[in-house]
Amino acid sequence: MDSADDRTALPVPARAAGRVPAGTDRCPCGSGDSISACCGPFLAGERLAPTAVQLMRSRYAAYALGDAAHLLRTWDPSTRPSAAELAHSLGAGLVWTRLVVHATEAGGPFEDAGTAEFTALARDADGARVRMRETSRFVRRDGAWLYVDGDVTG
Repeated sequence: MDSADDRTALPVPARAAGRVPAGTDRCPCGSGDSISACCGPFLAGERLAPTAVQLMRSRYAAYALGDAAHLLRTWDPSTRPSAAELAHSLGAGLVWTRLVVHATEAGGPFEDAGTAEFTALARDADGARVRMRETSRFVRRDGAWLYVDGDVTG
């Protein structure tokens, strides 16, 4: 994705009724773990994601919860939208319901780049199903994984 419009066209959900999950709630990323044992520490900025795929999962959780701060903090500066652009997108009315990870390449704890292919499922304001499939690119800078961009295929 080369243009700023492509970078900011990612579907972003509405915050689920403004609800902040309890630490014992299941993580929105679909791991099956509680949010406190999964993406919660990354969302809170308490820890860095150790792998690209874990960052991708935490970013999905951030979309599902409407957490713009985590999204901006984990977006590579070369492709990051402005806070205003992201805030506008957060009002899109999508409620994310499921994440399916299809494949990963590199992005491990001792690497500096990686990709993750996933499908994210949502419902729009009218209840219609929305499906987005993307292959995301990540880099690690100064020990922190960052989302660069992705190719949306469906």
